[in-house]
Amino acid sequence: MRDALFIALQKILPQHFLSRLVLRLTRVRAPRVKNTLISVFLRRFRPDMSEAAQPDALSYPSFNEFFTRALRAGARPVDSNSQVIVSPVDGTVSQIGSLAGSRILQAKGHDYTLEELLAASPAASDWPQRFRGGQFATLYLAPYNYHRIHMPMHGTLRAAWYVPGSLFSVNAVTAASVPNLFARNERVVCIFEEGPALFAMVLVGALFVGSIATVWHGDITPRRRRQRTDLPVDRSLGPLSLRKAAEMGRFNMGSTLILLTPAGFAEWLPGLAAGSRIQMGEALARIR
Repeated sequence: MRDALFIALQKILPQHFLSRLVLRLTRVRAPRVKNTLISVFLRRFRPDMSEAAQPDALSYPSFNEFFTRALRAGARPVDSNSQVIVSPVDGTVSQIGSLAGSRILQAKGHDYTLEELLAASPAASDWPQRFRGGQFATLYLAPYNYHRIHMPMHGTLRAAWYVPGSLFSVNAVTAASVPNLFARNERVVCIFEEGPALFAMVLVGALFVGSIATVWHGDITPRRRRQRTDLPVDRSLGPLSLRKAAEMGRFNMGSTLILLTPAGFAEWLPGLAAGSRIQMGEALARIR
């Protein structure tokens, strides 16, 4: 009953208004406001501040800067094997496996299509086709996780776009109850290619996620005009080629990342399954 009420409440809440409100609130620099927000968060979620480059939580100028804090050097050893794909984030595996053609498993009894998730423009309609029958990993970031997003392997940004949508929570309860959740929520799609390596990272928005940012585009969400928009792929915005583990973006509050690879390119490491905890830099898959 409680889960059903939680889902029902999300359907009537002004999702985008609340997320804009969170965006503004988390960037307030008034010490009394930001220290209260940080203190409440510390009591509720107990993040491991010993991993942070600046472990003094109240020294951050705003809640958002605390939330997207950098880690100290060496806190996330990165598997340097060139044949290994590493996790781009800290989080929990929501689902992992192979696509059944273009269908991706969301939760027991729910799936959605690659075409719905990517929402590519007619001019770029070959992208979904190139990932059909491939591999996917859906990684959920809880509020206490590290929230910067890194490269799972070396790649060059080839395309990026924003897809408007809802802002349902992306936790396990909602994933099990809301059909097409990840293809329904607002998201940012980034496609990378370098030689034989091709992969996509889909950054999925959620309720109270103030913004999704990349190193090239800055804050992409929230947007005043919520319509599908191709994002510039321009070297003037910064280097388009990034090495494995380089930072490529941030979630400003908890959310989900979906990593896609094409058929035959890689295989997930044995033992990874729904519920597995993983940290950025840890081996996630091996290139075939």
